[in-house]
Amino acid sequence: MRGLAKGARRERGNFSGGIDLLARGEIVAVVKLDRELQTLTHWTLLQMFRRPHDDLETNLYALSMAELIHRFLPVAVPHQELYDALHTSLEAFERGEHPAPEFLQFFFTLLRMTGHEPRADMGDIPHARLAFDPKAGGIVDYATHPHGWRMRPATAMTLDHVARGEPADLCDPDAIDRANRLLAAFAREILGEELPALSLAIEPRRVRKQTRD
Repeated sequence: MRGLAKGARRERGNFSGGIDLLARGEIVAVVKLDRELQTLTHWTLLQMFRRPHDDLETNLYALSMAELIHRFLPVAVPHQELYDALHTSLEAFERGEHPAPEFLQFFFTLLRMTGHEPRADMGDIPHARLAFDPKAGGIVDYATHPHGWRMRPATAMTLDHVARGEPADLCDPDAIDRANRLLAAFAREILGEELPALSLAIEPRRVRKQTRD
């Protein structure tokens, strides 16, 4: 929800701690759905997440989660499950866990909750013919979907692993990175637009990997 913080500059106003994108708090607003900007009247800061401010990679993944929610959900429509998933991921970041596996789990949850869950079951497709077709909605046989994106078995297994609710951090780190890039491409196909924060989140790791190779 976008809005104007009315009275936020007053010395004794009703806004505590400042309003930050990656913060948890309670807000009071006058909401009129026919307006682009709502009127925010109160804000109480409850929790700050410091690590996304101190670590660039974590910051980009955290901003990407906010960006995905903004793009995939209608304005001013609450979604408790995704709120909980976002909060769980930010808590994991704050504990110092690597952001890429946690982000992959959040990303898959978001796609599932918004009706875009990709089919991650490899079935009996030969490993040499594994592909991902965004129009078909998931993993396919390249022999029957020649326009699909070819993918490595480890990437397909990582998606299947996350789809079954198993922790992503048990998977190969390189496969997690490839899975995040694949889902980012899938999201671009769904939305028909580039996601700036998401592009930045996945780019640095790819560049570092190429330099290391």
